[in-house]
Amino acid sequence: MNVLITDPVSEEGIDILRSHAQVDIKLGLKPEELLPIIGDYEALVVRSQTQVTAKIIEAGEKLQVIARAGAGIDNIDVEEATQRGIVVVNAPTGNTIAAAEHTIALMLSLARHIPQANAVLKSGVWRRGDFMGTEIRNKTLGILGLGNVGSEVARRARGLEMKLIAHDPFISVDHARNLQVKLVSLKQLLKESDFITIHIPRTESTKGLIGTKELASVKPSVHIINCARGGLIDEEALAKAVKEKRVAGAAIDVFSTEPATESVFFEDDNIIVTPHLGASTSEAQAMAARDVAEQIIEIFNGQPAKHSVNAPLIPAETLSVLAPFMKLASTVGKLTSQLADGQMNAIQIKYDGEISNYDTNALKAAVLGGLLEDISEERVNLINAGIVAAQRGLTVVEQKEATCENYASLITVEVTTSTGITAVAGTVIRGESHIVRVNNYWIDIVPTGAYFLLSDHKDRPGILGAVGKITGDADINISSMHVSRLTLRGQALMILALDEPLPEDQRQKIQSIPDVHTAKLVRL
Repeated sequence: MNVLITDPVSEEGIDILRSHAQVDIKLGLKPEELLPIIGDYEALVVRSQTQVTAKIIEAGEKLQVIARAGAGIDNIDVEEATQRGIVVVNAPTGNTIAAAEHTIALMLSLARHIPQANAVLKSGVWRRGDFMGTEIRNKTLGILGLGNVGSEVARRARGLEMKLIAHDPFISVDHARNLQVKLVSLKQLLKESDFITIHIPRTESTKGLIGTKELASVKPSVHIINCARGGLIDEEALAKAVKEKRVAGAAIDVFSTEPATESVFFEDDNIIVTPHLGASTSEAQAMAARDVAEQIIEIFNGQPAKHSVNAPLIPAETLSVLAPFMKLASTVGKLTSQLADGQMNAIQIKYDGEISNYDTNALKAAVLGGLLEDISEERVNLINAGIVAAQRGLTVVEQKEATCENYASLITVEVTTSTGITAVAGTVIRGESHIVRVNNYWIDIVPTGAYFLLSDHKDRPGILGAVGKITGDADINISSMHVSRLTLRGQALMILALDEPLPEDQRQKIQSIPDVHTAKLVRL
């Protein structure tokens, strides 16, 4: 087998690959230089510099695997690779300790003004009185995201005698208790924290998570650290808050656009910046290189890779049956995740009818992938599904029933949280996913990628008109509507398919309508 490495990778990983394959190292290739040679290789190893586009993937006629020696895969066209049967792997845990330690380093730098004091003294000025710091002992650290990196930050901060709180609905109370972390709402975390550190992936739902509104609720003495992903914080809003002394300081390792040679963060001495150094340790790079090298060898040997970020390895004859149900399972998981409130602790997946006769491990992975898509640092797949759930203290139970009363096959997901149980069920009809149950309501909607407003309310005259007026006044078009009720003039569920997202203030207006109990906007 032939392996091409186009970005700098630790020698430890290269040595492992060379014991099993022919390895060529050609760094800094331009796209026009990579295109004519990629067809000679079974594996391609990159970091962040090489852009693995659809055109390059198409030219890689022999490619079996594309490996990213790191966590992010933004530079790889995963969809194109999946369509061509090429496995994409990464090393999502290799930089965990490095990122956690960099977070602690930035927090201490903020507390003691280390970069600023260093710069002033080296300029030949002794200004000791200008750099009065603060101790971090007994201060409250708010951790937004308690996954791999967030958990390691908690362990280190505990040794520094900090008080720990965290917001992560997808972590069990027991897991947080083991870390000696108190789980709180995002609102409470923002209000109580002396230091806030962010450790969540960047997705559509987390982009701009900390903005003007959120910054208005923090202490003026708070310090904010981001070593996760650029774009999680509204950069303009944070810079303005620091300038106006509504935030004491910030430390930023990641930016919306990288490389970043210009930024609003560069203009304020109370904001410390580093050029995406979270994973920049020799140990982290060596671990990432070893990790992807071992996965490439596993794939060459016909074995599944533990960190595959795209389609799991399933026999072709089974995949033809499971493929539409895998899409359904992911959709059911996504919807359940968006509807559930409270702290998650248990997940039950039930397969009824014909689908119960098959190996459902891939469906389980798809459900968990949908549930955890917006909060997990790593993609959930056939190999790591159980591990990812266990790391978060989540109990996953599967049940199978050979018969199904209403459908040929049915997949039901029930999530138990601190506030109750949320249940969603779906089926496949003529190859198309249908959501057929939400909690106690039987429905039939096709998740088309649009926005859906789900309103749980009392069935009475005037409700539909009131909701329609609010959406109409907001110029939001309703493409379809479905209503299910338990009894005449009793509890009912209305689902509106919307062409555009409903603004938050309009959603709140709907929820304030008399007899409307909940109004939730989801995207499928």
